[in-house]
Amino acid sequence: MLFAVIGSSAGKSRDEVMAVFPRHKAFMDPFIARGEVVGVGPFIDPEGGNMALFRTRAAAEAFVEGDPFLLEGLIKEYRIKDWGDQMLT
Repeated sequence: MLFAVIGSSAGKSRDEVMAVFPRHKAFMDPFIARGEVVGVGPFIDPEGGNMALFRTRAAAEAFVEGDPFLLEGLIKEYRIKDWGDQMLT
């Protein structure tokens, strides 16, 4: 099982997002380096938002608690959903 962290956009401009992106990336990089992230990225649809797949709920929760995108108001909220990766097992 993987854990999907789904972020809802707060509707900020691209410039506002890019101003915080370096802090978001610096926060995310250790999760990636430890192998806790399977994939991460923004949704392309007009509603925006983002998603990351984590290997453990603990890593997903730690990410949600400290991500600058959420703390600085670029993401309205994060939801963590259990995701069955049956095709990969």
